[in-house]
Amino acid sequence: MLSVNMLQAKSTLSRLVEAIEQGQEREIIIARNGRPAAKLVPMDSLPAGKRIGVARGKFEVPDSIDAHNDEVARLFLGGQS
Repeated sequence: MLSVNMLQAKSTLSRLVEAIEQGQEREIIIARNGRPAAKLVPMDSLPAGKRIGVARGKFEVPDSIDAHNDEVARLFLGGQS
């Protein structure tokens, strides 16, 4: 992981972006006054974002979905419940 100060980042931004694009660096930390302030990463590595509801309408949940909760809890707790 490469770390550069703000002045270096300003003067070499195109080279830093190129290093990320070509896979030479996975991430570059940009520091201000010696403290990390920002991270330069490839677009592909950004979080996918909100996923709540991603499967809505894809399948039907049966009414009995919670029927075995006690049994599953016992299995996880090793027979203690």
